[in-house]
Amino acid sequence: MRFVAVKNEEQQAAAMVFRVRDLVIRQRTQTINAIRGHLAEFGLVAAQGLFHVAKLVAAIEDKDTAIPEAARPILCLLVAQLRSLDEKAAVLDREIARRAKEDAEAKRLMTIPGIGPITATALAALAPSGQTFKRGRDFAAWLGLTPLQRSSGGKQKLGETSRMGERTLRRLLIIGASATVRWAMRKGSTADPWLSRMLERKPPMLVIVALANKTARIVWALMAKGGTHRTPALEA
Repeated sequence: MRFVAVKNEEQQAAAMVFRVRDLVIRQRTQTINAIRGHLAEFGLVAAQGLFHVAKLVAAIEDKDTAIPEAARPILCLLVAQLRSLDEKAAVLDREIARRAKEDAEAKRLMTIPGIGPITATALAALAPSGQTFKRGRDFAAWLGLTPLQRSSGGKQKLGETSRMGERTLRRLLIIGASATVRWAMRKGSTADPWLSRMLERKPPMLVIVALANKTARIVWALMAKGGTHRTPALEA
């Protein structure tokens, strides 16, 4: 078991921004799923993704749509709740962007590919000091991004990631790694030679987890030793 230093009041206040944002985003997702589920009962379906929810909202507000009038007022309540949650999420995102501009450590972390203002400020607020861990692997393990080891008969076998660490940071790193991998696959190339080799040999989901683990180690190096990240150049 690894113990980390107790956070001061300022750190607790900064961490609260992300806890509240997670709550708002979860509530928004639940509301969207409720809207999708109810409208599907009436034969109204939209593609997945936040962008396409606007089509469902427009269908609810259009009185010519084939939605029973007894159901429309209830669906309008869900629409009002969704818009309220969108406004709250926007307020929290603006606060996070402001913190990212003012925090020196967050600025350095944003030099790492796949880490934007939200992830950088979350790491600065939620992660303990880099000196808490001896090496990057320990930090990745604290995040739950290292594989479980199952050994039998003298043979070492690595399983899925432990998922035993800081859930918020792990999820943000996975999302960032996923965006980086999707971009590299869409473009067919990447500035990172390690990522290029991994995509040639491994399935995308495995590459995403491996990249999140690698990013966590880079984060620890910057937090413990300072400096900024430089992407290795591709070999000629």
